[in-house]
Amino acid sequence: MRGIRVGRVAGIPIQLNWTFLLILPLFAYLIGSQVGEFSGIVADTFGVAIPAEALTAGALPWVLGTAAAVGLFVSVLLHEFGHSLTAMHYGYEIKAITLWLFGGVAQFEEMPEDWKQEFTISIMGPVVSVVLGLAAYAALVGVALPPTVAFVVGYLALMNLVLAAFNMLPGFPMDGGRVLRALLARNRPHARATQIAAEVGKVFAFLLGLVGLFGGNWLTVGLAFFIYIAASSEAQQTTMRAAFEGVAVDDIMTPREELHTVEPRTSVAELMERMFRERHTGYPVLKDANLVGMVTLEDAQGVREVERDAYTVEDVMETDIASVTPGADALTALETMQQRGVGRLAVVDADGELVGLISRTDLMTAFNIIQRGGRESLGIGRETGPLPDVGGQGL
Repeated sequence: MRGIRVGRVAGIPIQLNWTFLLILPLFAYLIGSQVGEFSGIVADTFGVAIPAEALTAGALPWVLGTAAAVGLFVSVLLHEFGHSLTAMHYGYEIKAITLWLFGGVAQFEEMPEDWKQEFTISIMGPVVSVVLGLAAYAALVGVALPPTVAFVVGYLALMNLVLAAFNMLPGFPMDGGRVLRALLARNRPHARATQIAAEVGKVFAFLLGLVGLFGGNWLTVGLAFFIYIAASSEAQQTTMRAAFEGVAVDDIMTPREELHTVEPRTSVAELMERMFRERHTGYPVLKDANLVGMVTLEDAQGVREVERDAYTVEDVMETDIASVTPGADALTALETMQQRGVGRLAVVDADGELVGLISRTDLMTAFNIIQRGGRESLGIGRETGPLPDVGGQGL
């Protein structure tokens, strides 16, 4: 979730995703165009009188719409601070809080697996929203406010209570879904609790999508789609994290003595022929036994076929080598691949010497073996016995 950084509060970077720059004026327009309807809803809900005729003169509706929309997103930001500051209290680091199309999201460096911590962190966002809603309600009924201010305050009172209630629905990874996972994790493994919460979240997303579809609300349909995809993604990540717990890179990497390598002076034509023959799409490049680069099929394909005899590996290889240490855990290797956008990593020791290679295929094959047969299937935890081949240099 990337965005434009606009500041830092309590050590937490605040970002605005580009979709926020679209949704904020849209919300301002929708609120402003329905000031009369919203004032009636607020008046009926809280039992206060807000004369609609005092809100609809000239450009006033658009001013009120903008004020209410900005206030709503400030409320969302405070909601996310409820999660973030609680997480920081437990020692978790927050990458950023980002406002975007569907509200806000606090990005954690690491998600808690202790059910009590997750429960507390998850519940604090809705708690903040309820407090904001009640504070706005108290101001609305306890202070003599001008109609314009009363409208904005009443709107924020209502929407903060709605925000709290909606977020507590069991749509994992929404707050309610995380609360559900925390409760399930009291007497289940964290990965299994995540799978159950994710399945509940998918059902919720499906039903929400139907409501949005039949109601003609495409924003709701988009939110349902996001919840479904996010639930699936987090369930998969949690399952992989559990599977790879205690699995190090050197448990599943291809060791140096078994690697297929190329030299810098090898022609691109010869490299392509080797890739076809050996069914590998990436090679470490060694010069005098030292790692100097990585070359992939994509690098080679960047050279026109008629010129491949004239170009060498040195001309097309990547010298900014993505690497990992042998003792790093397997999940760290996968995350590094995702961050760097590569399919394989050089494995180097503390002296910078190449000791092996680990590929995405190696990781996925190892994951499937662990899922079916446990860590013992990889030889992990045994005192003797070689590790099975889990895919070589991979794709």
